[in-house]
Amino acid sequence: MELTVNGHPAYCYTGGKPFDAAKPTAVFVHGVLNDHSVWTLQTRYLANHGWNVLAVDLPGHCRSGGDAPASVEEAAGFIAALLDAAGVQRAALVGHSWGSLIALEAAARLGERVSHLVLVGTAFPMKVSPALLEASLETPEKALRMVSVFSRSTLAPPGGAGVWVYGSSMALGRRVLRSNPAVNVFHRGFQACDRYANGLHAIAAVRAPILFVLGAVDQMTMPRMAQPLVDAARAAGKPVEVVTVPVGHHEMAEAPEETLAALKAFLGP
Repeated sequence: MELTVNGHPAYCYTGGKPFDAAKPTAVFVHGVLNDHSVWTLQTRYLANHGWNVLAVDLPGHCRSGGDAPASVEEAAGFIAALLDAAGVQRAALVGHSWGSLIALEAAARLGERVSHLVLVGTAFPMKVSPALLEASLETPEKALRMVSVFSRSTLAPPGGAGVWVYGSSMALGRRVLRSNPAVNVFHRGFQACDRYANGLHAIAAVRAPILFVLGAVDQMTMPRMAQPLVDAARAAGKPVEVVTVPVGHHEMAEAPEETLAALKAFLGP
C-alpha cells in the first residue's frame, strides 16, 4: 500500500490484506538499516486476525521517498503524518530498536491517538559506540558485518525453513543502504539513536499501556539498558508489561513465535 505523506510516497506493507480504516490498526516501525520486511510473521498474523497493519518503510528507505530522518523527533513526526494520511484516528505503535524510540516519541506526542505502545529491543539512552558510528560512515560494509554478528544469537531461527540469519541480515542491510544513493541511512540512523535525549520525558507522557519485548542475550540493546524506561513508566503509573525472549537483538526474527505471542496477549483479540 502506498500513501502520500508530507508530499512523498510512503510504502506500508499490509500483511497481504486490504486496508480497512474501520478495523483496529497497528503501525510497525523498523530499526536502522531495516525495512518493513523484518515484521513479516507478526504482521501477516495480525492482518489475518482482525487488524489493519501498516509496516512502513521509513522515508528515504527502500520503497518510501522523501529525506531519510535525521532524528528520532523527525521520524516521529512522520508517523503522525502517516496516521493522518491513512485516515487512522487511533493505532497501536510497535517499534524495534531505533524504531522503538520513534514509536515512543510518536506515542508521547499523539496522546490518546495511541492505543498500545510496544518497544522491541529498546534502550535509553541508545548510545552507539564511536567506533561503530565511524565505521557506519567510513566503512559501512565492515560496520554491517559487526552489527550482523552482535545482533544475532543463532544461525537459523526455529521454524525458519533453513533461513541463514547472518546472510539474510547482510543482504537486507546492503539492500537498504543501496536504496538511497544520496544519504548514508546507516550512519544517519545510528546518529539519530545516539543523539536522542527525550526518552524519559516521552515515556512519562505516553497515555497507552506499554509492552517491552527484550532479548535475553541482546548485545546491541542489552535488557538492563531498557530498565530506565521501564522504571520511568512505572513511576509515572503506566500499565507496563515486560517479556524477555531467549535471543538477541532481532526478537521478531529469532523468536518469531514468542514475539508474536507477546503481541497477541498484549493487543488482545
